[in-house]
Amino acid sequence: MIAVTGGAGFIGSAIIWRLNTLGENNIVVVDELGQDDKWKNLVGLKYVDFINKNDFIASLDKGLKYSFDAIIHMGANSSTTEKDADHLIKNNYEYTKKLAQFSIANKVRFIYASSGATYGDGSRGFDDDESGLSKLQPLNMYGYSKHMFDLWAIKQNIMHCIVGLKYFNVYGPNEYHKGDMRSVVHKAFEQIQQEGFVRLFKSKNPNYKDGEQKRDFIYVKDAVDMTLWFLKNKDKNGLFNIGSGKARTWNDLVTALFNALDKPVNINYIEMPKHLEHKYQYFTEARMDKIKKAGCTKALQTLEEGVTDYVKNYLLKEKYFGVN
Repeated sequence: MIAVTGGAGFIGSAIIWRLNTLGENNIVVVDELGQDDKWKNLVGLKYVDFINKNDFIASLDKGLKYSFDAIIHMGANSSTTEKDADHLIKNNYEYTKKLAQFSIANKVRFIYASSGATYGDGSRGFDDDESGLSKLQPLNMYGYSKHMFDLWAIKQNIMHCIVGLKYFNVYGPNEYHKGDMRSVVHKAFEQIQQEGFVRLFKSKNPNYKDGEQKRDFIYVKDAVDMTLWFLKNKDKNGLFNIGSGKARTWNDLVTALFNALDKPVNINYIEMPKHLEHKYQYFTEARMDKIKKAGCTKALQTLEEGVTDYVKNYLLKEKYFGVN
């Protein structure tokens, strides 16, 4: 049995979808649905049970209803603009600690989501070597809440028996419910459909022209396959980047989107909000040496291939994973 926390969320539901395609249906979804449309991500997926995230964590001390072989922990508040630090510590840090302690004590495979946001402005690099972890300085509380657990796992000397995955800019189906935290692909698609053009932030850094700021974009299907590689390869542990390893510009991303829609490129550069100017990442690029050396050598889709699949097979059809 596999528990997927955040199982109704973006990456979590994509993981369940991929497990289903591999013939695995013995899955327990752990999440909190709230009042948005996140529930739609579960329609068509195969799983045994749904457990509220608060009931799940409370049951760790009382005895779980199911015996788990693995916990894939994707559940978190992933808002980079969340101001409630106490909430983030409780929801992202303390919750993950309890799951990790339970997993180690009961010999359950534990794979959790860290984040590329832990790298901050990138001036200290994007190397997933644990020895350099203490040098990182996240730019927002979300990134710091993830960083706190990474540091705790190192201090507790447990990183050698769990897996932490630093996801970079993931985009793809089932992110529809995420509001302002949706990928720029989804937001830009919406802008094109409604207005015929895309808005991108102007650059405040003289080293980057408008729209030439760079990110490491990775399609969710590739991110999920890399995640599940660790479910199969149980002898591989530690912190690993989940990215493409190749930074691309926002202009590249939007151009790929316009091309997928067979429309001429039309970009409107707007001023960056003041509150973002000192928290903005101008460059992210995951170092992928470590995960490749571990043996995960999956061929990834290019930015153009991923965007095209997302647009033509999901966005234009308003389609979710798991729904034909």
